[in-house]
Amino acid sequence: MTQLPPFALDHWLSAHDFATPPIAYNLASSTGPRWTLAQVAALGDDPLDLADTVLSYAPPQGSALLREAIAAFHRADPGSVVATTGASEALSILFCLLAEPGANIVLPDPGYPAYEAVAQGWGLAGRRYRLDRAEGFAQRADAILAQVNAATRLVILNTPHNPTGAVMPRADIEMLAATLADRNIPLLVDEVYHPLYFNQPQASAAGIPNVIVTSDMSKALSLPGLRTGWLIDADAERRARIVDARSYFTISASPVLERLAAHALRHGAAILARLEAVAHANIALLDTLIAGSQDRLAWVRPEGGTTAFPWLTQAADARPFCETLAAAGVLLAPGDCFGHPAHMRLGFAQQADGFAVAVERIADALARL
Repeated sequence: MTQLPPFALDHWLSAHDFATPPIAYNLASSTGPRWTLAQVAALGDDPLDLADTVLSYAPPQGSALLREAIAAFHRADPGSVVATTGASEALSILFCLLAEPGANIVLPDPGYPAYEAVAQGWGLAGRRYRLDRAEGFAQRADAILAQVNAATRLVILNTPHNPTGAVMPRADIEMLAATLADRNIPLLVDEVYHPLYFNQPQASAAGIPNVIVTSDMSKALSLPGLRTGWLIDADAERRARIVDARSYFTISASPVLERLAAHALRHGAAILARLEAVAHANIALLDTLIAGSQDRLAWVRPEGGTTAFPWLTQAADARPFCETLAAAGVLLAPGDCFGHPAHMRLGFAQQADGFAVAVERIADALARL
């Protein structure tokens, strides 16, 4: 039996965010501000009415309506889109199709813990490229290529990056994808935090040769409860295998959730405008927190996305600090969940109200270190 490692991040989040009473200020979340079903349905001049939705199966590749909305969001060809149950199913499908004895994938460190765990569940080894905070957590093509060998079947790039907020410039993505194409290795670009950028806006990597894009409704689009994700892949043969795998894995998504997701994507400008307002206001408060911490807390300011990865300068393990804050009603994610114990993941886009109070409590806890 395959033994998956304990999912430390989800254990921490579940223990606190779903507690009774729940945590007051959730700064561990990597999503945007929360929406209700009524708020989403009311977007636009023609509110969504789901009453006539037939509760049957959806097409395994996703409805045409949903795939067209996804394609418009990424400025991609609708024919290249396959819908999945969250980005997690997209990853699992790819790992399943690429798995073979002795094969590996190349992935970021730090990075989303499920990359390596799910890959290992399918028998793929993980080879990590380091994002060094001394270099601003830059995702460098040379560091990535240094981990590629003859057994590599996929390279993963997450930009904007979770948990650091680093962004790889599009020109670098194009160069990396082209170099990997010479070795017949696809580049997977995880864009769940696109298009939230704090410096230069960047186009989606969809359409770059030798790139597979994954994304979902959960992060920048702030609707994790829809459990809707997708793959964008120009390779028709591989895409057909992906659709077959999806048919085996989950058959299809819910037509109710697909209609909601398509409606939300069509009105994505309103969702993203709210995300940007919350993220920009809250990251400014973090600027003040870091500046006033008397060098107890340091960071690399995120270039995009909804998370930062600050670290304690005077402690090797941030978990006790995170536990102290949780007791005070403020939830951060300990860095040991990402293999970097001195750090913390701090999400600054879900908490639309009360973020200033949470920052004050963090400042108070830092002053007592």
